[in-house]
Amino acid sequence: MSQILSAVRRTARGRLTTEYEDLDDSVVESLPSASSIPRHLEDHYDSHMAGADEIEMTSVSVVPDDTFTVTQAVNAFGFGRFQVKLSLFTGLCWMADSMEMTILSILSPALHCDWHITRYQQALTTTVVFLGMMLSSTFWGNLSDRYGRKQALTLCGVLLFCYGLLSSLAPNFLWILFLRGLVGFAIGCVPQSVTLYAEFLPTKQRAKCVVLLDCFWALGACLEVLLALVVMPTLGWQWLLALSTLPLLAFALITPWLPESARYHVASGQPEEALATLQRVAKENGKPMLLGRLVVDDASTCLAPRGRVTHLLRTELRKTSLLLWFIWISCAFCYYGVVLMTTELFESSCMDQSRSVPDRECAADCRELSTRDYVDLLWTTIAEFPGIFATVFVIERCGRKNTMAVQFIIFTICICFLFICTDNRVFLTIMLFLARGIIAGVFQAAYVYTPEVYPTPLRAVGVGTCSAMARLGAMVTPYVAQVLMQSSLTLATVVYGLAALLAAVACFFLPIETKDREMVESVAQRP
Repeated sequence: MSQILSAVRRTARGRLTTEYEDLDDSVVESLPSASSIPRHLEDHYDSHMAGADEIEMTSVSVVPDDTFTVTQAVNAFGFGRFQVKLSLFTGLCWMADSMEMTILSILSPALHCDWHITRYQQALTTTVVFLGMMLSSTFWGNLSDRYGRKQALTLCGVLLFCYGLLSSLAPNFLWILFLRGLVGFAIGCVPQSVTLYAEFLPTKQRAKCVVLLDCFWALGACLEVLLALVVMPTLGWQWLLALSTLPLLAFALITPWLPESARYHVASGQPEEALATLQRVAKENGKPMLLGRLVVDDASTCLAPRGRVTHLLRTELRKTSLLLWFIWISCAFCYYGVVLMTTELFESSCMDQSRSVPDRECAADCRELSTRDYVDLLWTTIAEFPGIFATVFVIERCGRKNTMAVQFIIFTICICFLFICTDNRVFLTIMLFLARGIIAGVFQAAYVYTPEVYPTPLRAVGVGTCSAMARLGAMVTPYVAQVLMQSSLTLATVVYGLAALLAAVACFFLPIETKDREMVESVAQRP
């Protein structure tokens, strides 16, 4: 029957070949015309032949294009309600961190008056926090890469709230040092919130959103200054420490609603969990879920070791890591140096203009911060906003490397202007505020570049290690801004200018520009 039908179709189409010439003439003559064949019989034949074709295709290895990666999914879903919520959650974490850091400039003078601690002990109160942050940054990065960003941030929120609250109950100076050191240890995890945030951002919006996240830092610092202005004159520093933990409590309570990174799930060999997270993103953003199967960009990703600092020094990453470490050290060294220099230089009215050393008779044994001091602190913090917005404007146009390099150079110029005149308060304020805004922008550009340049298995530990290096720079800078500056203002500013200039050179030598570049999932994907 199949031969008859085949002959019918070929006869109807005028393509009868000699292959069927051996058929009986009577059969050929008795064949009906094509027009007389029932339609359902022809359809049956078509379906039969289609099935035969499918059977033949099964013997051929054909992979249909019905797969997608996490990067493709995140870019397809765009920036929507999910990212807005995550921005608020991450921003709350940054606000809490900022308040704990801003309180350092308020706590030391208060302890000096209440417990009569020395100037060295005041500096130690700040140094111990940075020491805790430096020692814990790689620990939190390791933990995040091994057990997930969400787990690390949850533990961080709980510990930070507990240690911050216990600090308000410290009975003596040794206890305050110990507890503030533990606060610093917990703060070391905060940069991992940027890692989590960046991994859910589309490529086009990533830089802008990460830089704008610094607005929450500035907002937290402003709130802390305003809170101190209200609380300190009446309730004292203990109540200030206690009330400052409220944002930490709020963050600890919302951590159960934080999403786990889909990139982390994929890198950990958990595609089902990653797919569930992406479905949540699509649903909240009102976008259709991509059809097909979620795949890993590189099969070696799932087998790649994660969470080890030594892997940052492999051949493929060694140059990038070493340059980034120096850039982060210089950035923190200059940023916190400007913060400390501001207080020192604003006391220039107490300086003998013929000398660079302050007149000791002008220094009071104990001086509570006045309303004007709090206003100056507030203005200093507000000065960061222009730097943030300038970085947002420039970073997508000039690239990450060029943005950081140029900002370091501008910072060097601002610092050099301090040589010209230090007794003009208006000129001094403009230069210091401009320098602080610029160096704050460098910090944010570094936070954009670092998660982008490291592959997923090493992203958290890479950011954590860079954060640890930044704390090392922050620990060193008090000895320049407060100790060396008392001997020579010129030498102190030269040190900051030289550090910034060398960091600018390091930025130019970074081997990879991450502008418009998708986040990679493994070292093998790096160009």
